[in-house]
Amino acid sequence: MITPGDYQIYQPRPARPSMRRSPARIVVVGTTGSGKSTLAERLAARIGGDFVDLDALNWGPDWTPAPVPEFRERATAALAAECWVVAGNYSKLRDIVWGAADTLIWLDYPLPLVLWRLLRRTIRRVATREELWNGNRERFREQFASRESLFLWAIKTYSRRRHEYPAALALPEYAHLRVLRFRWPRQMERWFNSMSNR
Repeated sequence: MITPGDYQIYQPRPARPSMRRSPARIVVVGTTGSGKSTLAERLAARIGGDFVDLDALNWGPDWTPAPVPEFRERATAALAAECWVVAGNYSKLRDIVWGAADTLIWLDYPLPLVLWRLLRRTIRRVATREELWNGNRERFREQFASRESLFLWAIKTYSRRRHEYPAALALPEYAHLRVLRFRWPRQMERWFNSMSNR
């Protein structure tokens, strides 16, 4: 059974009737390593929608980012479907993604937990030479001995996002969103298990 303490709902304005239906367009946000893509892929399978990974739309060969206009075009095309789940934090796409979503899930886990998850993921990717997007792979030196480290990025952006998201969610253009802010993975799992298949 889910109790009100399992997750926090941001709803600064009364919910519109359309918000009471099962979510069909979901965006998952959170610090690097929090599990955005994993949850988004699971949710997409649960609701029968497309899984959209914004990193896959952004990163070209040799970790070359897409030009912003092209990135926005790709995102717009990817969200043309009726039902989808997006994973990603890109502020340059916020108006497109958040504007089209009906539900936003914020994985706001403690930083030590995020870093531990990121460490496990990075070791796995480096050890197995897992291919990510367009032939890109994470390398030990980049992640553990350079300024490009995702660990540094996670630490740098953690507090910023905790201030940035509430401010953005208070804007009128995102008043339509139903927002679920999970503080612990077990809270997210309880909610996920409570969802009915579409």
